[in-house]
Amino acid sequence: MPLLRSPSARRQLRAAAAAAASWPRPWRRCRASLGAGSPSQRLISTPIFYVNGPPHIGHLYSALLADAMHRHRQLLGQAGGRFATGTDEHGLKIQTTAAAAGTSPERFCDRVSAKFRELFTQAGISYTDFIRTTEPQHKRAVEHFWTTLRDRGWLYRAYYEGWYCTAEESFLATSQVTERPDALGRRHVVSLESGHQVHWTKEENYMFKLSEFREPLLRWLQERKLAITPKPFYQQVLQWLEQDLPDLSVSRDRARLWWGIPVPGDPTQTIYVWVDALVNYLTIMGYPEGHRAWWPAACHVVGKDILKFHAIYWPALLMAAGLEPPEQILVHSHWTVQGQKMSKSLGNVVDPWACFRRYSVDGFRYFLLRQGVPERDGDYYDEKAVKLINSELADALGGLLNRCTSPSLNPSSTYPGFSEACFPRDSGGSGKASVEDYELVSSVGALPQQVSSHFECFQIYKALEAIVNCVRQTNGFVQRHRPWKLSREDPEQQLWLDTILHVALECLRVYGTLLQPVIPAMADKLLTRLGVRSPAERSLSNVDFLSRYHGKKSPFEGRTLGPDAGLLFPKLKKAKDGS
Repeated sequence: MPLLRSPSARRQLRAAAAAAASWPRPWRRCRASLGAGSPSQRLISTPIFYVNGPPHIGHLYSALLADAMHRHRQLLGQAGGRFATGTDEHGLKIQTTAAAAGTSPERFCDRVSAKFRELFTQAGISYTDFIRTTEPQHKRAVEHFWTTLRDRGWLYRAYYEGWYCTAEESFLATSQVTERPDALGRRHVVSLESGHQVHWTKEENYMFKLSEFREPLLRWLQERKLAITPKPFYQQVLQWLEQDLPDLSVSRDRARLWWGIPVPGDPTQTIYVWVDALVNYLTIMGYPEGHRAWWPAACHVVGKDILKFHAIYWPALLMAAGLEPPEQILVHSHWTVQGQKMSKSLGNVVDPWACFRRYSVDGFRYFLLRQGVPERDGDYYDEKAVKLINSELADALGGLLNRCTSPSLNPSSTYPGFSEACFPRDSGGSGKASVEDYELVSSVGALPQQVSSHFECFQIYKALEAIVNCVRQTNGFVQRHRPWKLSREDPEQQLWLDTILHVALECLRVYGTLLQPVIPAMADKLLTRLGVRSPAERSLSNVDFLSRYHGKKSPFEGRTLGPDAGLLFPKLKKAKDGS
């Protein structure tokens, strides 16, 4: 028998059904996606990571952001795009650190670069290119880039003196340093931004005419307001450009720094490590011959500490070499540990391998991408990670899958049928679906486009928040109708029970599809359990949620579910010491 409802309740149902029928809703799009080149000719890159020490979660976070963006684009059908990462292996820090370790720079770089590869392999980072700045093809690209700058008149020799920071591999202006006492009360001059000690240095270097690029850089940013995202970092670069840009020292005395690429034609000088490092993005694209098919369709994912190098120095160098700036620079903040900056001296540097053992690879991927907000620093501690992962992966998502595929509720282990009579598209008071049920259908129907919009805007955490909200709605839907209370002996109740499960499994299929860029192994496990096998069915280009609700045939209805591989995500235990 149809449910009896008041006129006001019927009006609510009709409005909810109309909203559900109209999905996907027109979400405001960020328009931050790359505009140049075809979808198959786009590059996403991490910074190349400096190998003066082993990788930590800050490095992993950069790689995960880029990996999720790359995977998302692949699932949208942009399978030909490239994803590059690698290691930066020249400079004074490497030279001194290797010497302190009693080994050669070559062996030291080989060992640490291998650790980055090992970490990224374990973390499921789906890079297509891994570059090392000690490779011959990169040396050739840097030499050609330098020669181009020289031949176009942008370099000159001059004596340079100023405060030099070895840790940052850069000269700092007087306004960028201050005096501070160390732990023993001795006063040292340090970088205002990083706190690293600096030393007064005077030497003859090659200088790049950076001062002549202030206006071109301003024009570039005014014409491309999404070139640097999120907006606070765009504004930061504009503030820097309100001040005078001094010319940039782009070489070092080779007697002091010999571990690097020599200046072509001048064996007394070594090319500045940042010029060397930034050219890696061109090396990957085949510079100096093959890059034009790709450049400037490049999207650099970088930490806020290297924003100036990527948003001022790099675009200016490219303009000087006759090339366009990259299409986009996506900037993220850092991770603290219980509110404190990670530091070797504090002993709180987080080991990503230990985190994988503690939370699983997908669990830790999820935590970093769910909690990481690009505009502000994220804070990590064990209790926070356990609470989030248990709540959202083990309980909400895993519990929903377990409940809807359990033998007690789904004894046939199939994707059950959908009844239009129980859940009509146009409700005039008939059927068994409530206002909240239509709201669920509307929310999940709009979710793929909403998630894509958040990815385009470099807001992966918002995409995950939207998915979690829908997962909670779906759990509410199942709990509200209590299918375990319905009798399969009653034909009408069985139709409604099957419809409840069909809707819930369709929701789960959407969530599994959308979560593939973030938790690939777990999403694969979820989709396999639902019997969603082929790449086409797992694509984001046509999720086609709840076809039967729209009067179309469902390819999943009646399909046998995949094998039960156990809990989607076993619940984590709290640390014994409470840390």
